[in-house]
Amino acid sequence: MANVITFFIPLALTLLFSSLVTASYHQSISPSLLRSREKLTHLRFYFHEIFTSDKPSNLVIDPPKVVADSPLPFGSQVVIEDPLTIGPDVESKQIGKAQGFYLSATQRPGLELEIVMGMALTFLEGEFNGSSLSVLGRNKIFNEVRELPIIGGTGEFRFTRGYILARSVKVDYHKGDATVEYNAYVYHYSSTSSSSHEIFNDGVQFMTDPILSKI
Repeated sequence: MANVITFFIPLALTLLFSSLVTASYHQSISPSLLRSREKLTHLRFYFHEIFTSDKPSNLVIDPPKVVADSPLPFGSQVVIEDPLTIGPDVESKQIGKAQGFYLSATQRPGLELEIVMGMALTFLEGEFNGSSLSVLGRNKIFNEVRELPIIGGTGEFRFTRGYILARSVKVDYHKGDATVEYNAYVYHYSSTSSSSHEIFNDGVQFMTDPILSKI
């Protein structure tokens, strides 16, 4: 009898402890708490790639050891910390930075550049100061307008989804320097801690209409 009790008491305690741990590590939350605060925001800013500088914002990592007539041969890897500014001039007010990487993902020769980009766009001004957007997608450089998916974010952009329309303003395909206009359309949720609505684009108000067709 004593042996039976000795066996079952530890087993019972183990099962009880397991049930308590299982019951306490997660909690279901109604999505309606977030949906009531969902909004669509339009952000416009300029992305600058700088190679020809004493402090370049891009760095090519171990370029492929192949002979190619492309400025970015297949397999090239580039790490970036590019400034984001209000206007197309790189000297205009900086409101954020893009940190991440891109890979050359085409074997076609010449200037047919296709890259895959992964980056965090972190804002340093206005209502979204300290918040970031996560971007991952294909960018065919020679298209007039390219679409990049927004797959997540932090801070004011938690649970975010959306896309960016990228349009080249100025590009030196041989040196690598470039200025690109970014129009980001972002679904996200209003924060209860947000202060007054600030803007960082001169004369450009954030759009919060939830209907895409009105953009």
